[in-house]
Amino acid sequence: MDLSGLHKMEGKDIRANRFREGLSAPEFETEFHAVAELDASLVGAWSELAEQASEPNIFYEHWFLRPALAQLDHHRNLKLFLLWAGEPQHSQLLGLLPLGPENRYGRWRVSYVQNWMHHNCFLGTPLVRKGFESMFWEKLLTALDTSNWPGFLHINGMTIGGPLDQALRTVCGDRKRRCELVHSEARALLEGQFTADEYYRTNIRKKKRKELLRKQRRLGETGELLFSCQRDRENLDSWIDEFLALERKGWKGQEGSALDCTDATREFFRGAIHGAAQGGQLERRTLRLDGQPITMLVNFLSGRGGFGFKTAFDEDYSRYSPGVLLQIENLDCLERETLDWVDSCASEGHPMIDGLWTDRRHIGRFSIELKGLSRGAIFRGVRFGEALMGKVRGRTIFDPTEVQP
Repeated sequence: MDLSGLHKMEGKDIRANRFREGLSAPEFETEFHAVAELDASLVGAWSELAEQASEPNIFYEHWFLRPALAQLDHHRNLKLFLLWAGEPQHSQLLGLLPLGPENRYGRWRVSYVQNWMHHNCFLGTPLVRKGFESMFWEKLLTALDTSNWPGFLHINGMTIGGPLDQALRTVCGDRKRRCELVHSEARALLEGQFTADEYYRTNIRKKKRKELLRKQRRLGETGELLFSCQRDRENLDSWIDEFLALERKGWKGQEGSALDCTDATREFFRGAIHGAAQGGQLERRTLRLDGQPITMLVNFLSGRGGFGFKTAFDEDYSRYSPGVLLQIENLDCLERETLDWVDSCASEGHPMIDGLWTDRRHIGRFSIELKGLSRGAIFRGVRFGEALMGKVRGRTIFDPTEVQP
């Protein structure tokens, strides 16, 4: 079956005890929806799916993914895999994942299928309605097994140990299908039953707290300091302009990686910010000195989770650690009854946030075998090569699910 021409696949009858939310004996259907054909007709079901997702992931919500697809480069055969409770567009949407073919896996010219991520996408966990994690993987793997896309399935950037990871390993284990964690990293996470002050005093050494207080006082001596947190849409365009200018002024602008360095990333950012604000999922924080921003950050909210998307600061004031000062203000997220955690979206070992946020979220890459002799051979060959290189370089992969409590 040619996946580029695949539109939908009828699922098997599932008994009521395997279905949720009062629906009875449905026929699940799947489709690979061309991203070029996305329109507003999907937004309602997509939004409802995000609200009921087993694991929140703002990077695959419609207000973030659609401007990314519209502005950023991607494979021409990129599709949205959609799992429906019944007839597509006329039933509940149960799962969603953008994915497409790739022709290079690390150092090897090997073809495979992977979920789509870009430089400003920091989580690749599929959007799946709570209770349908196993069904999602069963249907996705069956659809890929019967397609002509090559190689194996690679899921990049998925939360390790979460419901989607657990369901994937269980489904693959039951079907005797190899599924292996091939890379893992830990990044800073903010969570816990603390007030902001309790968290700060518990996790930051007294000497460090005194030093930061001294820096804030010294900074305040140079002008009027004002911290702000906004969750509305007031003056949003001017705030976006300030953020883009502030980020471009620093090292990212010098390296050409700031959002404002290309029309595509600039417009993507604007679209995502406006989409989040319209849905009540945007939080923006600013530290101003005499009215001018010296550090700014963007948080996105989804379900009971948050995502620290972007931070910018004026390097002329780096001796005062303005980014750290704003993150200390950001600790009041702990006191929000609607939030359980905030993902920093930072790289492992980040020199600033790792010293402030003490919990860790483990993110991994998974390779999954697909049916077919040639596919099996490709999967085994790649895994053999990875294992060999891992031994040569002394690389280890930490899997927190294997740690005994």
